[in-house]
Amino acid sequence: MSEFETEEQILARHRKENRDLELYARGSTGTDAPTQENNAEDDDDDELTPEKLLAQLELEKKEEEEKNKPKEQPQHQEQQQQTKGPKRNRQKERLAKRQAALDEQRKEAEKEAELQPDLKGIEDENIKSLCSIAKVKEFDIKPDGNCLFASIADQLKLRQGIEVSIQELRTKSANHIRSDPDTFIPYLFDEETMSLKNIDEYTEKIEKTAAWGSDLEILALAKEYDSPISVMMSGRSTLKIYEEGRNEELKLVYYKHSYALGEHYNSLHDLE
Repeated sequence: MSEFETEEQILARHRKENRDLELYARGSTGTDAPTQENNAEDDDDDELTPEKLLAQLELEKKEEEEKNKPKEQPQHQEQQQQTKGPKRNRQKERLAKRQAALDEQRKEAEKEAELQPDLKGIEDENIKSLCSIAKVKEFDIKPDGNCLFASIADQLKLRQGIEVSIQELRTKSANHIRSDPDTFIPYLFDEETMSLKNIDEYTEKIEKTAAWGSDLEILALAKEYDSPISVMMSGRSTLKIYEEGRNEELKLVYYKHSYALGEHYNSLHDLE
């Protein structure tokens, strides 16, 4: 053997020493020694060739790439996320449906209104025609709940030269009703409750509030001033109240559809 060993000789010697050590260990434990064929295979396995080293490096590289590769979601999950879209705003949808329903109701109401007759227009035309026949004209009274008393006050001043306030007429009518309950109680029947109203409560309301007047107060004031009162109205004959009155007739006109507040009375002046 030469004094200096090459690198291959050193590696071969180390492999042989390792095999000898392994054989010694097996022999000490009673394990059969490997055959010559096995030894030859071990020599081949232990030899680290460039090809084996390159293959080992490639394998380790692939394992590292697989480890770092992000996991892909199943295709159906991606499709669900794409098709799901933004979250639904159910409250906004309910409000939109409610508004659509209200719009539909409004349209239906407008259609029904178009089919209804123009009651205000019909009433106005009828009263104008009646005024022309009777040779009178309408005198506008403020529609504030006091229109009946204001119209009678205007008529008393116009036709009898009597000046009286609305409050005085309210008090006079209330006192007259209280003083003659037998005449006025039948007028106090309430169709809603199917019973008679309390006369004291009713007259107090007429006297102390802006409650609307009615036929009851017209009759009371007609008797109070001993004057017949006529009430012109659309679609009906002129109503005559207390025709036996001896003083000049007081002339009113009644509206049911022409004013926003509802029923209304105006005073009638003679055409000049």
